[in-house]
Amino acid sequence: MPIEADLNIAEIPYDSGAIRFRYARVMAPDRTRWIRHGLFVEYHENGKLVSEGQYVDGKEDGLWRDFHANGQLAAEGRYRAGKEVGVWRFWSSAGIEEPSTNFN
Repeated sequence: MPIEADLNIAEIPYDSGAIRFRYARVMAPDRTRWIRHGLFVEYHENGKLVSEGQYVDGKEDGLWRDFHANGQLAAEGRYRAGKEVGVWRFWSSAGIEEPSTNFN
């Protein structure tokens, strides 16, 4: 779907007021809903990252990273059109690499 609208930044808070989600979005061509398109970031309530990546036309696309509550990298891999592709790597909260998964 070609995107011809201006990007809009959404911020969704926790009940405490801290930001939980921040992402770019565009209005659907039929003007009935927002579609995630661009940078997406999710935060723990303490402000540290949970997840970051990109959306293209409402689907995850490109490099994504997930983090443990202590800030340690938990997972890293790629999406293409909303599906995991290639090798995804995983780490424990102590930073020890765990078995990877190949989504070919």
